[in-house]
Amino acid sequence: MITHETPVGTLTLAASDLGLTRVGYGRPRRPAARPSPTARGWLDISRRELDAYFDGQLRTFTVPVDLCRAVPSHLPVLHALAGVAYGDTTTYGILAAAVGLVDDGPRQVGVAMARNPVAIVLPCHRVVGAGGKLIGYGGGLAAKRLLLDLESHDRSPQLGLAIDLPGAPA
Repeated sequence: MITHETPVGTLTLAASDLGLTRVGYGRPRRPAARPSPTARGWLDISRRELDAYFDGQLRTFTVPVDLCRAVPSHLPVLHALAGVAYGDTTTYGILAAAVGLVDDGPRQVGVAMARNPVAIVLPCHRVVGAGGKLIGYGGGLAAKRLLLDLESHDRSPQLGLAIDLPGAPA
């Protein structure tokens, strides 16, 4: 496990021999075991790709992702996130329908994304609320806005997305 400084703050990265297992906001709560040489290679690739992404030079991450830490019932949602293209957004409801979740599907999508072990790489920041509202992001709504703005830089403006903060002027 390593930390990496980015425009959205400190990210904690972890990897297995199969690929990246964690991209999370903040510093680790406890020390981690030293990564194997293979895992260290995935961490190095991850850092380079994150830097290129934040520099506006990378649209698609190539580092393999190992979802061994994900809740099995969340896997369909996490796999569907990979299909939300750079610069695009979708809603909780649309994503729920795409993976066959009904009734409280949008809530189930929200739960799966809140536990997304590989933020940014699996782009849960690209999922917005109905009507385009920025809601629910583990890194905070300012980080979500920064990521969406970064990705919309070379596209026509689609981000008239309002951040719903308590007490904020409308």
